[in-house]
Amino acid sequence: MSLFIIVLTCIISYVAFSNEGLRNKLILYPVVMRSPRESYRLITSGFVHADTMHLAFNMITLYFFGDFISSYLGAQYFVILYISGIIVANLPSYYKNMNNPKFASLGASGGVAAIVFAFIYVNPWQNICLFFALCFPAIFFAVGYLIYSYIMSKKQKQIINHDAHLIGSVYGFVFMIILDPTHGLSFWQQISHPVLNFFN
Repeated sequence: MSLFIIVLTCIISYVAFSNEGLRNKLILYPVVMRSPRESYRLITSGFVHADTMHLAFNMITLYFFGDFISSYLGAQYFVILYISGIIVANLPSYYKNMNNPKFASLGASGGVAAIVFAFIYVNPWQNICLFFALCFPAIFFAVGYLIYSYIMSKKQKQIINHDAHLIGSVYGFVFMIILDPTHGLSFWQQISHPVLNFFN
């Protein structure tokens, strides 16, 4: 299922790179979304990207974490988490910028962040390796990522929506707490028994 989403997103994004009309119809653009007919943008904005690097970063991240979460949750809940992650991550920006004609955003970051933080919930001490070399426990990555996203959201002067990174991350974690029969107890038990290994 994650591979299907990756392929679909790549196709739509690449077409939109050279088709500005399509891109403008899909992005999150709050000032035109007062009409219910434009609400689809809350979802479609997650299938277009600013450039190749933006697309590659999101899809590579989804590739590495998506299969595990898809297997763990099942295809149905995986899709629900991913799509709802995009929607929920977009909502604060939508409401905050309803009267701002200069604001627009795009990218799958909200859904991808939700998937990554779902993984962190299940495996907080599993190593995450950046650039296939720098490895550290997932929970450390989570803290660093949240701090980075918060700082960048305050400096945001680009079409990439860092608010969505932050909201999507929190949403993915909350989604797992609600879905987990232990409602967070299993995560807390793992956090209470650290397993540190910076070399694998």
